[in-house]
Parts: sequence; structure tokens; C-alpha cells
Amino acid sequence: MKKKSLLSRLFGKEPKPVSMDWSLTPPKPETPLAVIGDIHGRLDLLRDLLAQIPDGYQVVCVGDYIDRGPSSVEVLRFLSERDDIICLKGNHEAMMLDFLSDPDEKGRRWVRNGGLQTLAEIGVNGLTEMSGGMKLFEAQNKMYDALGEDLAGWIEQLPVIHASGNIVVVHAGADPAKSIDEQKQRHLIWGHREFFVNERTDGVWVAHGHTIFDQPSCEKGRISLDTGAFATGRLTAGLISVDGTVTFVQS
Repeated sequence: MKKKSLLSRLFGKEPKPVSMDWSLTPPKPETPLAVIGDIHGRLDLLRDLLAQIPDGYQVVCVGDYIDRGPSSVEVLRFLSERDDIICLKGNHEAMMLDFLSDPDEKGRRWVRNGGLQTLAEIGVNGLTEMSGGMKLFEAQNKMYDALGEDLAGWIEQLPVIHASGNIVVVHAGADPAKSIDEQKQRHLIWGHREFFVNERTDGVWVAHGHTIFDQPSCEKGRISLDTGAFATGRLTAGLISVDGTVTFVQS
């Protein structure tokens, strides 16, 4: 009971400070940041979470707006209309774009990894992870029709990184052995095998999603925010103040 009480205090509706290793340089953005983890089609959770973020925070979403959850296209439309929210590209958006550009050669990867749910949302049924040929081209056309040219273009131009102070926000992670300027885009979107193994030595903190954790964390230069919203019903935001304080709020 004691442990449950502690977790409820830490991850309840009121933001609570995170215990940090202060031997590290604290994460200090130029302006307050509210970094939101992977949404995966949960527009309901996103709306609830945004209502909890205090005024004065720049909201940044780490990507993976689509797939697995029930309202992927609605999430894209909602975010594309919010000029006050910075949206980054996740690996699921990258897979969708590959599908739209070359469904026969690149579409199956997306279909296997959540694309089936997004396609079903727009009325494309009967596909399987092994579908190919004309079925994928037909699905591509319906996906384009559902998105429209403007929304498809919005997805394509999404940036892969946002920097503020000594914090960078990316979708998946970064190579800890390379400076931020030297990072490869695929590592920012898909992750790097050393990201959770070795710590950075340049004082830069990386806020990210992509890898699901039971609870968000702030340690060893990493702020991890993916709490599996599509399955757990818990969408997380990390509130990072200019004085280095980090708190978490959840839907």
C-alpha cells in the first residue's frame, strides 16, 4: 500500500517534482517546455493532457501520432491546426510516408506495425500483413484521399529535432558518442543501440519517446516519456522549467 500511495502522488493529476542526480548539469531550456510522449491515436488523452499543462510552456510532441489507437487521422488533423504546438516526426509517421511513396516495396512494414489500425479507421478493411500488389495501391489511394494534400504535406515536413538550452527533443534517441550536430536522422527517429547504455558527456539532455516504460523518468541525461498511451491509457508530459526542475503530468 505504501508503494501504491507513492506512485499515485507522483503520477496523479498534480505535477510533482522528479528526484534527480544533481551531479549532472540540470536540464535547462531557454523557455519552459512541455514534452508529450507517443500519442498513437489517443486524441481523448491528448485533449485531457493539454488541459493540464500550465500557461507559458512550449508544447513539443515527440512523434508517433498514428497507429495502434483509434483516432490516428483525427490526431493528425488536430495537431496540424495547432500553430502553438511543435510536432516532431516519429518512426510511425516515417513508415506511413514510405507507404505513401512506395506501397508495394515499403508498405508492408507499416502495415505490420500498426498501419492496419490506421487504415481501418478510414474504412480500408480486408488487408493483412501479407497483402501486396493492387490491394496496397488501393489502400495508398484511400489514405491519400483521407489525408488530403495539405495534411500529407504537413506530415512530410515535420522536423526530427527541437533544441532549447541544453535539451534536445527527438522521437527515439541519439548516438551518445556524437555531438547533436553530427546525429544521423535515422537514429533520432528509430533510436541508437548505445542510447540507453552509455551516457552523454557534453551536458546535453535528450527528451524522447519511442521506448515504452511503466513510468516516465528523468535520469542520466535522458527524459523518457513514452508510457504506452494506446494500451495503458496514460499519456505523459514532462514539464521542464528554466531552473532545471522537471515534473510529470499524465492524462
